[in-house]
Amino acid sequence: MSAKKHKVRYGRWLLLILVILPIALWHFASPVVSVDFSPDSKEEFRYVWNTQDRIHRGDIKHGGSAIESGYIFPDDDFFMMFFWWTDKGFQQCIDITPKRWATIDIYLDRTGRVDIERTTPDIIARLKKCEGEPDPFRP
Repeated sequence: MSAKKHKVRYGRWLLLILVILPIALWHFASPVVSVDFSPDSKEEFRYVWNTQDRIHRGDIKHGGSAIESGYIFPDDDFFMMFFWWTDKGFQQCIDITPKRWATIDIYLDRTGRVDIERTTPDIIARLKKCEGEPDPFRP
């Protein structure tokens, strides 16, 4: 009788693991993009993440981050764009190609442009200027 109780107890744990494991893998396997604002910035930025079917808006003070996750299995139409601006008229936009199974860290300098010294060359290769917008890499 006690052997049967152990089988049931282990079976419940196994079932719980089989339910939770795919959800956890899906969460941790999703590509993540983090845009980190310089702590030296004097401005407060407003931003919009536009990721295919999702749009997130927010504002962030100097030293903060804006984070968005992509899709594990993106289709050919997948896109991820990040727009940011200040109330004084400065505005920028980048088109991002997320890296599968990884986190991308994009750093902005104190003026709000992409900091090419802190952002790695591999990441910069995944960024493009949005059509019709100013170059986010040059002053």
